[in-house]
Amino acid sequence: MSAEADSPRPVKLAPSILSCDFAHLADELQAIAGADWAHVDVMDGAFVPNLSFGLPILAAARRASNLPMDVHLMIERPERYLKDFAAAGADSLTVHVESTPHVHRAVQQIRELGKRAGVTLNPGTPLEAVRPVLGDVDLVLVMSVNPGFGGQKFIPASLERIRTLRRWLDEAGSAAELQVDGGVSSTNARAVVSAGASVLVAGSAVFGKDGARAGLERLREALK
Repeated sequence: MSAEADSPRPVKLAPSILSCDFAHLADELQAIAGADWAHVDVMDGAFVPNLSFGLPILAAARRASNLPMDVHLMIERPERYLKDFAAAGADSLTVHVESTPHVHRAVQQIRELGKRAGVTLNPGTPLEAVRPVLGDVDLVLVMSVNPGFGGQKFIPASLERIRTLRRWLDEAGSAAELQVDGGVSSTNARAVVSAGASVLVAGSAVFGKDGARAGLERLREALK
């Protein structure tokens, strides 16, 4: 099911399971069954400061849910593990331009694995860094916080970055999704979509005290 805001593009919601209760992973995934994707943040403690889950958690999530698994690799040299993450259940794999000198090759590898190929960059990295591969990807992710930690506040300057990437994609006639991750909530979701986003990732805004089902519905209502 998709929500729509002030844009002709359907808007996909992708709750980040980084914020869920891992003691009840299957239940949490059931609570977001009405979402479009499940977003899976993989951190290696090297490319970003924190460690998060890896292949076993992705495989468990895949067994527990029919949602497409949208895997964001915040790891150094991700090309070493693309085949493993694809085999564990990833439907899309997004890599950082800063994490490998071979980002084009990594994108090619992802597509050869039959998965949706995504590219992203940190808030301090110029957008020009992703421009050479925009014609080769299925998804472009705008990080609206610095990667590595959940619960951060949305960086306001991200809106202009979203607008710029939306213009580049439209000018190229690209059908790639434009995803935004970091500090997305019911208070700014409409602005993010109006800037050009087509996929919203939200963690703490969905997996809150009143439960993920209510959090997801709150986000969807904000887009009406």
